[in-house]
Amino acid sequence: MDFSIRKGKKDDMSSVLDLIKELAVFENEPDAVKITVNDLIENGFKEAPEFRTFVAEVDQQIVGMALFYNRFSTWDGTSIHLEDLVVKKSFRGIGIGKALYTKVLEYAYENNANRAEWVVLDWNKVAVDFYVGTGAKMLEDWNLCQMNRTTMQQYLEKG
Repeated sequence: MDFSIRKGKKDDMSSVLDLIKELAVFENEPDAVKITVNDLIENGFKEAPEFRTFVAEVDQQIVGMALFYNRFSTWDGTSIHLEDLVVKKSFRGIGIGKALYTKVLEYAYENNANRAEWVVLDWNKVAVDFYVGTGAKMLEDWNLCQMNRTTMQQYLEKG
């Protein structure tokens, strides 16, 4: 099956949001997505975009996407964080995910990033095995920490 990878556009954001929601279901968090298409457009296509996307197309239908953004590491300097990489279930296994992953790494390398990073659920063995197989190092001794708006507010109110 033929597919193409290209830079995401404003008009793609509805399909990108659908893929984000599909990923949330896959990750057993079906109600976790709070953003809207408008959020994606406003944040991804302003003068200094919050993120960038690559999309995969089959017959002019978006079937996969990678969403990533710049970070800065106090150890390594310029860094790229791959937030999400998802391919519609019915299009998995034909190389689309690898092509999107490669495109993000090419972007990182061409833009002088010293590191690319992402998180992967430990139970997603297919993804873990894929990433390790490409030379990625799994940092098993690091824990991901997060606070949502409610917990930030609770912490800040405690003074």
